Amino acid sequence: MERPPILLYRFGHWLHTNKMRFPAKVITWANRMLFATFIPSSAKIGKNTKLGYLGLGIVIHKDAVIGENCTIGQNVTIGRNLGDKKVPIIGNDVYIGAGSVVFGEIEIGDNSIIGANSVVTKNIPKDTIAYGNPAKIIRKKRT
Repeated sequence: MERPPILLYRFGHWLHTNKMRFPAKVITWANRMLFATFIPSSAKIGKNTKLGYLGLGIVIHKDAVIGENCTIGQNVTIGRNLGDKKVPIIGNDVYIGAGSVVFGEIEIGDNSIIGANSVVTKNIPKDTIAYGNPAKIIRKKRT
């Protein structure tokens, strides 16, 4: 079963997609106040995505797209880089370690791992392990 911040997000997302924008924003802010996480109802988050420590400190841009079966550690920021028009697209089965920052017009490919405290500003191909500041591809995963 999904944890409360994701359940609140899903309800808010349903409200948002059904043109009930004000109640959706109330749900977003309830999530912020109750769980210290900012997950806008307009973001797109796939099934079975998990947030570390009930989403503590997680900030997600309103236009972000996150795939299915992802795990996002606490204190992660997913957002827009200054001057960019688009935000990150996170593939399926991606793990983003605690304290990481993912921003800009980038994509993180399916089945990738982003190490803790990484700063990701460039595309990460699928089946890849990357970490560091700035994040560097360390190796291809064995699948």
